[in-house]
Amino acid sequence: MSAPVLDNTSARALFLDRHALAEQPAGPAKGQHLLELIERLGFVQLDSINTVARAHDMILYSRRPTYRPKHLKRLYESDRALFEHWTHDAAVVPMAYYAHWHLRFQRDAELLRSRYKNWHRDGFEQRFDTVLQHIRDHGPVSSSDVGKDEKKGSGGWWDWHPSKTALEYLWRSGALTVIGRDGFQKRYDLTERVIEEHLCPGAIPCDAEQTVDWLCNAALDRLGFATSGELSAFWDTVSSAEAKDWCAAAEQRGEIEVIEVESADGSRRKHFARPGTVQAASDVAAPPKRLRVLSPFDPALRDRKRAERLFGFHYRIEVFVPAPKRIYGYYVFPLLEGDKLVGRVDMKAHRDCGELRVRALWPERGVRWSKARTQRLESELDRVRRFTEMDRVVFAPDWLRDPI
Repeated sequence: MSAPVLDNTSARALFLDRHALAEQPAGPAKGQHLLELIERLGFVQLDSINTVARAHDMILYSRRPTYRPKHLKRLYESDRALFEHWTHDAAVVPMAYYAHWHLRFQRDAELLRSRYKNWHRDGFEQRFDTVLQHIRDHGPVSSSDVGKDEKKGSGGWWDWHPSKTALEYLWRSGALTVIGRDGFQKRYDLTERVIEEHLCPGAIPCDAEQTVDWLCNAALDRLGFATSGELSAFWDTVSSAEAKDWCAAAEQRGEIEVIEVESADGSRRKHFARPGTVQAASDVAAPPKRLRVLSPFDPALRDRKRAERLFGFHYRIEVFVPAPKRIYGYYVFPLLEGDKLVGRVDMKAHRDCGELRVRALWPERGVRWSKARTQRLESELDRVRRFTEMDRVVFAPDWLRDPI
């Protein structure tokens, strides 16, 4: 019996729906409503680059235009409805998922002990007790509050002094919790002061099998369909082998089935999905035609290979590419219109003069940049202008470029 086939149009609609991009960007964006959105996404990646707005703020704003950064800060730092840790990168995660992070704490403790020795030199393990006692005595700290008598290496910003390395290790392994940020500098406190006692590491046994089951189920529900590798990569805690074994067992139990998903180029690839997903996808409403700016770290684009398969959109961030070798620009924003990624725009908020400056926009191949599309772009950029508290949008004379 052949596997059910999910056509590309339905696959894109279902995928965008699971990422809260298939409905009109509207609705309340603070408190419980904001928490529910983050739960729907699973987590929101944090990033410090602020050419227009930080990635986490753009991710939430693109779905709920009434969102403002203070809403996330309150939810995280005051309400304690979120905690910060790692998925594939630093992220804020709903506190309801904290118990499922015990396995991550254990695995990071093993992995980072040797990795940090290679990256940041020896000596950090000898600082554990000193750092913990300092926090017990003086309260939450940032990295600038510890290790003041220690020498930092000459290897750049990542070459931490031993106490900074100890802070990061104790956080990643669960003894410390990040309680917020000043600017973008983390503040750490003892986990038992922040997390409810019954959820703290050691209070409950860490069942690896149950955690892997929860993580794989939660990843599949947020992706709609996935390969075992994509399930492994979603939270970046489950190993490739564990994800493969989970898929085999779940398929045998009838909890998932194999389907074929059509790519943008017409090819097909096998994925796992809940039974009935192909039929249910036909009921998903087509995404709205409104054009919107996405963060380069948007969860719908985080897996660059999947985005290329589904949307035919090849995207690589060029932050670490030397300027003369960049194809587009330092930090270029994808443009979503309906279920298609129609272009990318290089822009920056110049806060000293209140201008959101558009340097260049490249339509995707085959996309005609009509007058109506330009009007939709201008409307979206005006919304972004208000969000970033700029006074005006300024276009460079040669802003509309030919597709590359």
